[in-house]
Amino acid sequence: MKQDIQEILYSEEILSKRIKELASEISTDYRGKDLLIVGILKGSVIFAAELIKNISIKCEIDFMAVSSYGSSTETSGVVRILKDLDNSIEGKDILVVEDIVDTGVTLTYLLKYLKARKANSIEIVALLNKQARRKSDLDVKYIGFEVPDGFIVGYGIDYAEKYRNLPFIGILKPEVYEK
Repeated sequence: MKQDIQEILYSEEILSKRIKELASEISTDYRGKDLLIVGILKGSVIFAAELIKNISIKCEIDFMAVSSYGSSTETSGVVRILKDLDNSIEGKDILVVEDIVDTGVTLTYLLKYLKARKANSIEIVALLNKQARRKSDLDVKYIGFEVPDGFIVGYGIDYAEKYRNLPFIGILKPEVYEK
């Protein structure tokens, strides 16, 4: 798999250090609140697990599965909810955990969907932010790293369901996904 990587952007050590910093900031900001962490499947699983184990306050965890890509490398613009939350979010402080914010189309739709369910607050924490491709005006409160406009994989982020298990964040060689 590593031979398919053009460049490693963030090592496992750098990721771990930054995630601990984010967890500390979140723990401070949400102290005394009814925090529900909502991981967006599948890409956020590794990031969410690392983040949650470093958050020092009480919190609940739930997951959603949302799709706008299918097996393509480009968003279709059509957002589908494949798995919804298990419980009510009314009155809770929601922290949506996303692997990467790319165009923002999926998250914009998701935020609108969640806001209709009367949460106390809704914020986003994203491991990666790819501002170059943004199509929606989106406020991401917590950002791990900025990434360039390349095909990012690793640490939960995939190409065609592969490369999620890489322990680092890297850019996939174009010849791998342009086949």
